Amino acid sequence: MEKLREGGFLITKIRELSQLIFNNLLKENKIDEISAAQGRVIFPLWHQDNISFQDLKKKTMLSKATLSYMLDKLEEAGHIERVRSKIDKRTITIKLTKKNEALQEKFLQVSNEMKDIFYKDFSEKEIDEFEGYLRRQLKNLTEFSKKDK
Repeated sequence: MEKLREGGFLITKIRELSQLIFNNLLKENKIDEISAAQGRVIFPLWHQDNISFQDLKKKTMLSKATLSYMLDKLEEAGHIERVRSKIDKRTITIKLTKKNEALQEKFLQVSNEMKDIFYKDFSEKEIDEFEGYLRRQLKNLTEFSKKDK
């Protein structure tokens, strides 16, 4: 009999628990302007601001509808703005606002707290190996998901 593997189950449980802890850390640090889910959209923009909707969609792996909804909420709250290209009106880039700059430092501090909790008792080598395995799994899943398209 083939041994049952728990990788997917464990990843799901880790995701649920880490999201709960992260949201609690946001509350403890009085960050109520942005949720952990919205952080998933903002975080890539902190690495590369002023990117196209399509690039942000790829980076977040969110559906068009979900990303649009989240951008609507972030725009209403004054954290991002959508800028239409003067060359091609169909192209929209997403840009962070000055308001978001103040939030970035606090949010990154909470992210670092979360990283310390997540990797407690891991060596640098173990973290590198673990993240390498996760990247391979993500690559496998991404390739598989594109087979039917």
